[in-house]
Amino acid sequence: MSTAMTSNLIISTAFLLSISACYAETNYQPLGKPATEISSQSEWNLTISPDGKNLPEGSGNAAQGAKIFALQCAACHGPEGIGGTADPLMGEVGSLASEYPEKTVNSYWPYATTLFDYIRRAMPIDRPFSLSADEVYALSAYILSQDGIIDAELDLSEKNLPQVTMPNRDGFIAIYPD
Repeated sequence: MSTAMTSNLIISTAFLLSISACYAETNYQPLGKPATEISSQSEWNLTISPDGKNLPEGSGNAAQGAKIFALQCAACHGPEGIGGTADPLMGEVGSLASEYPEKTVNSYWPYATTLFDYIRRAMPIDRPFSLSADEVYALSAYILSQDGIIDAELDLSEKNLPQVTMPNRDGFIAIYPD
């Protein structure tokens, strides 16, 4: 082994040992709060199930949703909700069995409650959780009414959203049927 290689090996070893010694002396503290300090598990359980469990109180209709859509959604989903820089939301109902299936919210999703859950958690893309429950119900009503899934005059709420039958509701096979 050459003198230069031996010298580099000694320097590298010394460096690693000094880092190890520094790390061992550090009083490492994890970030955030320990899980036991969380006030209640319900504040973390934001999931809305197909049967509507955990839907918040509120209501909204398609006319209200159209205004919110124009302000909050059209820039990405297009003014008609059929595509822009983001995926289309509406249209193509019945296309899944065709040669060119299109997976939109209204053609593919099995439960209307999933629409509410997704909008609340993820939209607008730069401000998730920024919309009120009433705004999310209104947006859901607007999207669902565009393909005649619900009547545009319906006030959508936690009581009737789980009752909405999506066109592809029976298009999925349960992995765990029981």
